Amino acid sequence: MIYEFKLPDIGEGVVEGEVVKWLVNEGDTISEDQPLVEIMTDKATVEIPAPRAGKIGKRMYAEGQICPVGKVLITIELNNDGGAAMSPGHSPSSPPSAAAAAVSGKGTANVGPDGHEAVAYTTGTGGETESRDTTVLATPATRKLARDLRVDIRQVRGTGPAGRITSDDVRAQLRGAPGGETAPGTAGKAAVPASETVSEAGDVRLPFRGVRKKIAERLVHSKHTAAHFTYVEEVDCTDLVAVRAKANARLAERGVKLSYLPFIIKATVGALTKFPQLNATLDEAAGEIVQRRAHHIGLATATDSGLIVPVIRDAGRRSLVALAKEIDRLADATRTGKATREDISGSTFTITSLGLLGGLLATPIINFPEVAILGVHKIAKRPAAVGDQIMLRDMMNLSISVDHRIVDGYDAARFVAEIKAALESPDLLLVDLV
Repeated sequence: MIYEFKLPDIGEGVVEGEVVKWLVNEGDTISEDQPLVEIMTDKATVEIPAPRAGKIGKRMYAEGQICPVGKVLITIELNNDGGAAMSPGHSPSSPPSAAAAAVSGKGTANVGPDGHEAVAYTTGTGGETESRDTTVLATPATRKLARDLRVDIRQVRGTGPAGRITSDDVRAQLRGAPGGETAPGTAGKAAVPASETVSEAGDVRLPFRGVRKKIAERLVHSKHTAAHFTYVEEVDCTDLVAVRAKANARLAERGVKLSYLPFIIKATVGALTKFPQLNATLDEAAGEIVQRRAHHIGLATATDSGLIVPVIRDAGRRSLVALAKEIDRLADATRTGKATREDISGSTFTITSLGLLGGLLATPIINFPEVAILGVHKIAKRPAAVGDQIMLRDMMNLSISVDHRIVDGYDAARFVAEIKAALESPDLLLVDLV
């Protein structure tokens, strides 16, 4: 018996996923719940387990291809004691059927030459409709970028696999599309072709897909959407260094060690409470600024796959020790690929820090749709004026990138000043140690 396993609904709003890595080969014998494949969506990378025991028949999508939710991902030849028959109207070698509708607009679905969903849009005015055969192969993130840039995605020529439209194709169309078609307001501008690099001897080519590509799409979308500006402040952390050492001496017998990050999170949440405009998003469709009352702090974390942002939920309700434990848990889960979708989504404000490698200054890119991101730089001894004397002090820079559409420079400066004041008088933070 042949069982057709369709990509399940793996999260609210997820309509498709990219095959990042197959964990089984065609012909492999598998057990129930054995990991089959890593699938990346707009929200997370998840590991999909086998729903039945049996033998792998056909993998319907190659690594790097997009599988719509509800389409056949893989076929499994069931063991004799298995209980599921082949779906009516399908054969294990047939390509997946088309998804029913596009993300936006009306249309009928077809299948592109590589098995991707393709949509033939229907457009019209009033009661008259005009059918177009233009197929649109694009991820949700690319479609959203096109909507944000007001580019008609049906007019974009795709340069990806099987003609799939990439974010670079959308931006090229905005600047002036090849083939004589131009996006609104771009007439007369020169077309910019998709970038292409000619390899030389010794070059190594790596696939640009999965987490790395998703990071690129999100960062480009943020830069194209938010009006970034960066503000920098210097913080004297001499007392913080002493207070942290004191706290760790008290906690040593419990096997707990605090980094500086729990103190910084505490100070940040306190500042967000006073300046809620920094803990907000912009609902452009409704024409409203949404100030978030919960404080879910994202922590930009480096992994082998790229930058991931695990989230400490309700950070203001946690003690310094509880924050330290949650930071350790999330860091371990993220770096080992075991973080859940809830672990890496839903942040309201993000902090990025490279610890000892933090440098002096950075201009971080906002974790859209948030309106600000705080960059934390290394603590190092530097000469500083203390009263009328020059002394060596433990100094640190904070840089904050802010969406100027929502937050004025004066408010960003006051926000950082609030964090600075808390870190320079850290004894107050110890009140909530445990």
